[in-house]
Formats: sequence, C-alpha cells, structure tokens
Amino acid sequence: MATRVVCYGLGPIGISIARLAVAHPGVQVVGAIDIDPHKIGRDLGELLGSEPSGVIVRAGAADVLRESHPEIVLHATSSSLAAVAPQLQACIAAGADVVSTCEELSYPWSAQPQLASDLDIAARAADVTLLGAGVNPGYAMDALPIMLTAVCADVRAVRVLRVVDAAQRRGPLQRKIGAGLTPAEFAQRVHEGTVRHVGLPESLHMIAAALGWQLDAGDDTIMPVMAERSIITEHVTVSADQVAGVRQVTRGYVADREVITLELRMYVGAPDPQDTIEIDGTPPLRMTIAGGIHGDIATAAIVVNAIPGVRRAESGLLSMADIPLVHYW
Repeated sequence: MATRVVCYGLGPIGISIARLAVAHPGVQVVGAIDIDPHKIGRDLGELLGSEPSGVIVRAGAADVLRESHPEIVLHATSSSLAAVAPQLQACIAAGADVVSTCEELSYPWSAQPQLASDLDIAARAADVTLLGAGVNPGYAMDALPIMLTAVCADVRAVRVLRVVDAAQRRGPLQRKIGAGLTPAEFAQRVHEGTVRHVGLPESLHMIAAALGWQLDAGDDTIMPVMAERSIITEHVTVSADQVAGVRQVTRGYVADREVITLELRMYVGAPDPQDTIEIDGTPPLRMTIAGGIHGDIATAAIVVNAIPGVRRAESGLLSMADIPLVHYW
C-alpha cells in the first residue's frame, strides 16, 4: 500500500519534494497546501509541469489535513521553528507523521527547549513522529559524520568542511547568504539575524549528543566572503566590491579542547565545492565528496527517503540520529 502524503509548502524546495513524491511508486500524494495566491486552486501536476494529478492546491491547512487523512506530511515552509510550530501542531493534531525541512527543527533541544518539549509531548500523545530533515542540517554536517564514527574505537574530535558554489542554488538561498550586499549591509543583516546559514549550531549539538559529549562552550562566527570578480547568476549580480556569500564556523569545546569544528563556505563562484569530514579517532578517518552534495536535490531526496524510517520510528520529536538509517527506497 502506498503511503498517503500531504505536501505542505510549495516553494522551490517544496516543489522538488512534491515532484519526487508524486513520481514515487510507494507514495500517494493526497493533498497540497500553500498560501501563494498564484498557486491556490491549481492542480499540483500543473505546478510540477506534469500531467494533472487531481490534487488541488489549497491554503486551508486544517481542511486539507482533515479531509485527506494523510499518514505523513512533507513540510517545507520556513527555517524558523517558532514560525512553523503552529503548522506542525496542526499536522500532529491530524494524526500524521511529519518530515520537515525547518532547519531549527533538526535539533532544537539546546536552542529552543520549550518549543521542543511542547512538540515532543504533542507528538507522543498523538502517537506520531516528528522529524527535522534536510541535507544541511540533517545529513552532510551531522548525520553523515556521526555515521562515519561507527568504525572508531575512540573519537577525539570531528571536523567538517562544506564548500558550496551558491551560484548553482536557488535564488532565496543566494539572497539569504548575502550575495550582492555591501560589507556594511552584510554586517547589519548578520546583526539582525537575517543573513546566516540556519542550522550549524543544531548540527553541533546533534553530533555532541550522539557521541555523548557534554559541551562546556561553543561559538558561531559569521564572516563575509568578498567577490574577487564580477559574478552574474540567474538571480543576483555581484560586483568585485560586494559580498559573494558567507563563511560560517561553529565550534564546540569540552573544557578548553575544541572537539567539533563545522565550517561552511557558501558563496557564488566558490571554487572546489566539496564535503570533507575528518574524524580524529582510532582509526583516523578522512572522507571527501568531490564536487559536494547538491543541497536542493539532496534535501528533496532525503525528505522523501525518510518516509519509511519515520513510519517505523517511535513517536515523538526525533532527530536524524534517532530514526532508522535513511537510504534510497
């Protein structure tokens, strides 16, 4: 029997998720939710550039959830947990498991313990599973390094470097990392919290919890990467005196020893994209994915591929370190 799925949020990532879900033989998409007036009332297949699906996009989440009886909701609306918490609670109340791309949901227990507790209590009461998933956070800089430590007799430190050429990514992401801003504008938006990669602190705490490390301190540094030449993408134009993107480094310490280092370089025109993980352990490990993992494709794929594991998992709010191993199905 195919799993009954509602697609909640049809922005660039949500559309990619819906496209994979519609094409998957193990999935039956029974509902679609979005508040964009240009999408409301249209057939989901039309938005996907495919045959009509019979699923009409609607804005009323409560009505869609009540009438379609989904087993799981694939949720992609916002990075902010506070913003999406009411949406998640509505899905839980409908008795549906949830896989969400909300970055702050990937490991919210450290930064937002009350919200995490509220969602966990609600999910357990409804006997459903709630998971924050994606490529980063949710895989490249947390779940994958955790998995690599499986062959280590001991681990002293974990270091991850992710380099992303943002010119190949969606427009909202290019703007979120500050591409095209002046240095002063970048600094102001960092101060406001609107320019940064959401999720590195969550990845830090997911790794620490999985390895049993009690962190005594941590820091998160956000710096601009300046363009060395003019760069034109489909979405932004960056001159040589403007910001090309962000370099963000998050560190965790046990006593005065740096045990986790997560470095993200995400900017338009970044050379040598890669995902490199180093485990200082016995044995020591170093793995590089040359070219890096394409975040938009990977996020949609991991959300759909998480469906079987989430359906089998225990109820409550879980992280990617808690559910059965996610893989292609």
